[in-house]
Amino acid sequence: MQRRNRLSRSRDFDAVYRHGRSVSTRFLVLYWFPREGQDEPRLGIAVPKGSGSAVDRNRVKRRLREAWRERLPQVPAGRDYVLIARPALGETLQTQDAAWLGVRVDEVLGKASA
Repeated sequence: MQRRNRLSRSRDFDAVYRHGRSVSTRFLVLYWFPREGQDEPRLGIAVPKGSGSAVDRNRVKRRLREAWRERLPQVPAGRDYVLIARPALGETLQTQDAAWLGVRVDEVLGKASA
């Protein structure tokens, strides 16, 4: 995922949390906030410390970024997103493949667009 498609500053995350809307599933929570203009969507990923060691959390982030990148053409433009992994996701990903994670991301995106 390219840098222009990522949220990196704390104030960007805060704006999405404070002023955005959210939907959740068993494994993921998605916040989104409309931005000015019709730029490409940007994503921030948060994985809480309760999800495991730093190695485990980074592995979850990498897999989420890849699942998001594959779906980028279908994601509505002009929004910032924050995808939060719930602790159960890290454990489940040890036994599941990328297709399973893609279905979970599609599920939360579907709820957000409804």
